[in-house]
Amino acid sequence: MPLTEPAATPALDVVDLGVSYGSRQVIGSVSFGLKPGTVTALIGPNGSGKSTLLRTIARLHVPDAGTVTLDDGADVLALSPREFARTITLLAQSRPVPGGLTVREVVGFGRHPHRSRWTGQDPHGTAAVGRALELTRTTELADRPVTALSGGQVQRVWLASCLAQDTGVLLLDEPTTYLDLRYQVEILDVVRDLATEHGVSVGVVLHDLDQAAAIADHVVLLENGSVLAQGTPADVLTSENLSRAYGVRVDVTVSGGTISTRAVGRHNTAPAPVAS
Repeated sequence: MPLTEPAATPALDVVDLGVSYGSRQVIGSVSFGLKPGTVTALIGPNGSGKSTLLRTIARLHVPDAGTVTLDDGADVLALSPREFARTITLLAQSRPVPGGLTVREVVGFGRHPHRSRWTGQDPHGTAAVGRALELTRTTELADRPVTALSGGQVQRVWLASCLAQDTGVLLLDEPTTYLDLRYQVEILDVVRDLATEHGVSVGVVLHDLDQAAAIADHVVLLENGSVLAQGTPADVLTSENLSRAYGVRVDVTVSGGTISTRAVGRHNTAPAPVAS
């Protein structure tokens, strides 16, 4: 269940969404859904519109067309800031490292939409922050200054702040970028657990195709601002689809249910070595 048991975990539906920067259209008539308990991965080459799409859902860009609605019919773009912050949270690609604050204080930022406007009280705040620290394995860092942490630790702290916000929809924009392998795995494990164990609707932009194959229930492959394919990882992550989207030959192998991808250039045309 979600961290502080909201009444319901909302699904989110994106229908015919269009976004432009000035006269240049960057997203054109894109439709997909985020379902409770599932991870939806947005993939595609640079410039395909992945981050713009996620940021539009998070109301950082204004769409030209289309709708974003919750399963109760509420228009996400028409929610008050407080209602929106209680429903959807975004972990952006990069956030500044705040000086003079401890990890616990930064994670506590996520409780802002739940605090009383008049008294500042938040009856569930302490428990929500504690659970967010536990889920992200940052409890032991709680009293340390954020400025004393590594990049991977800071990313986990910001994720904990998003979890403390306790929304039914979690959006993550390239959460594993610049992290070493250990922290990439830890972040993705938390993301998968949030969907599976807590019923959260997760939308995540990923560059690593193998990561998308490993954690996603649903994959949306974008090309030039449009959906080239969407469905299960097995349906979308095919050599034909990926080679077209990325403009380079991409080999796809499936072994024991695990999907692996390999871009093939002029200097790696030989078959991949087989582990002994």
